Amino acid sequence: MKEAAKRRTNATEPGAFEKYKQDIKSAVLEFYGELPAGKNVVLPKARLVSSFDKGRYRIENMLFDSFPGWEVNATIYVPTEYKPPFPAVVVPVGHSGKQMKNYQLPCQYFACNGFLAITFDPPGQSSEKQPGNDHFSDGVRCYLTGETSSQYFIADALRCIDYLETRSDVDISYGVAMTGVSGGGTTTTLASLLDDRIKVSGPSCCVTSLEDLDISQCYAGCPETHMFQRYAKGIDEIDLLCAEAPKPTLLMAGEFDEVFHIEDTRKLAETVANFYKSMNASDKFRLFVDHAGHCYSLKQAEEFVKFMNRWLLNDPKRKMSELPESAFSINSYEELQCHPRTDVNMKSLTLAKALYLEKHRKISPEEIRSAAMKIVNGNDDQRVPETKAGKAFQNFVHNYQQLMLIPEKGIEVPATFLYPLKTPAATILHFDDAGRNRLLYRQNILAQSARFLDRENKTFGVFSVDLRGWGDSAPAMYPYEITSWGSSDRCLAYMSAALGDPVMSMRIRDALAALAYLRSRPEVGNEKIILSGCGLGGIVALHVAAIDGNVQGVTIWDSPASFRILLEAEQYVWPADTFMPMVLKHYDLPELAASLKCPVKIMNPLDGAGSVLSENANAELNSKSERNIHEIIKDNSFIVKTLQSMLDGTFVE
Repeated sequence: MKEAAKRRTNATEPGAFEKYKQDIKSAVLEFYGELPAGKNVVLPKARLVSSFDKGRYRIENMLFDSFPGWEVNATIYVPTEYKPPFPAVVVPVGHSGKQMKNYQLPCQYFACNGFLAITFDPPGQSSEKQPGNDHFSDGVRCYLTGETSSQYFIADALRCIDYLETRSDVDISYGVAMTGVSGGGTTTTLASLLDDRIKVSGPSCCVTSLEDLDISQCYAGCPETHMFQRYAKGIDEIDLLCAEAPKPTLLMAGEFDEVFHIEDTRKLAETVANFYKSMNASDKFRLFVDHAGHCYSLKQAEEFVKFMNRWLLNDPKRKMSELPESAFSINSYEELQCHPRTDVNMKSLTLAKALYLEKHRKISPEEIRSAAMKIVNGNDDQRVPETKAGKAFQNFVHNYQQLMLIPEKGIEVPATFLYPLKTPAATILHFDDAGRNRLLYRQNILAQSARFLDRENKTFGVFSVDLRGWGDSAPAMYPYEITSWGSSDRCLAYMSAALGDPVMSMRIRDALAALAYLRSRPEVGNEKIILSGCGLGGIVALHVAAIDGNVQGVTIWDSPASFRILLEAEQYVWPADTFMPMVLKHYDLPELAASLKCPVKIMNPLDGAGSVLSENANAELNSKSERNIHEIIKDNSFIVKTLQSMLDGTFVE
């Protein structure tokens, strides 16, 4: 963000603005790819669902397409006391529904002032488009296929402009205005940057610098505002506004906004105002602070009408409605419903993309392993990390030692090392999202596999590591996690994706560092090292084996069977950081496992809901990988036998 601020400052130098603007716009376009709206698209064929005469305005409910099969459920407020053709304003809905006060009353006010207003529901929220469209649980799925859920918000807004071009009662020669509150304001800023048909912009209660709300205050926002590599490309909220200059923009804020604190918004607005000033366009940007909270009030609607009169219609003295607030009232939800299709949604479209990618992936095992290294931002040079080691303690026929690995500056990764008195010894390197000591406790799987307390037979070592965010390194609660949608896995998953370095990739690099450290220990020497993992630790183990290429075996259990299966589940149990951005563009977990050069056994693969796959589904995984590596088991003794057979060299795949 500091680098973004430097770029922004440099953009005010003579001749530098156009490059800055193009850089920001190009980066944002890369987030979306090809959107089904704007230039070179077929204009929509809308279907009238219902119409209601409200005296000073008329409600028309329309359906038209955006993405294939995905319908925009638009409600249009048509002026009845003005003569067509009308100027138009698009009002995207935020994390709410178009039936709410924040959208109904401003749209009514716009219509009563001669502007045709069109509003529509976003995916999910309290809208008609809920199934498969939860912007948290379904939005994060889009990361896997290299997409952003933001595309559904933005495409619908731009598709509304396409629709307005088909209406004879709209004067599109003015272009259009766009305004919205909260998430609708975010849609407004992004859409306004991308589409020159939007001539006037009015985001409300939606922007502070990312350094303030997202990064410093750790607000668990939404995946749609955390596009992959957004931070890495330096696309701050300020940049979305500055890169629009000199487009007329009225930034509105609530003095008592509970989320976007007014002091943060004022600071941002000052930066944007100075930027507009450097463009000799000071009068085209203004901050209006409403004596209100997080809302879009009639006072804001009034200010935006004044702004549109001046900058959209070039008529600042145009007469405005003098109706009192009591003249505006909420219409019944039934009068706004369009009944769009719900079978096509973010979940179904993301799954369809995943299936398409799976069908068209033709990649060799070597290329898969290379792609895995790229996905996790890894490299071939695995250096031994700095380590803090406690004193070893003899524990029957093993030694027990606690350590702290430091794989990178500021990151401390706790580890437990259980190694035999007689060394060197073959050793298990284990990863467990439920904590490194869980399967050592009370002679559980790892202790049994090491033959703890066994004085007669050959014993083995166990090196179990809490990768960052797991076990003892789990983060403390952030203040915003008191909200129902707040959680550390969401916050960190979104922010690290925006950084271009997902948490799961960081964990895999931690695990590679742990492997390098383990190889440096004389208690292991040249003996075998095998990897094991359960839960999300299984994903880590497969990636480490693929990138390293020199471990002698991998055993995982109770892990997701695939990334694709996360898209198939109606409700999944896995945390948000499971959804590794871009991964399905290159491979899925069964392909990754099949690419390994060492023996591998995957036991009790789980579906998105956390249930063990059926025997048929398990057999299908084996047939696709052409290796008999997936197996359904009944008890943990099979895991112990598998680990021990890999350690002593008797395992047969």
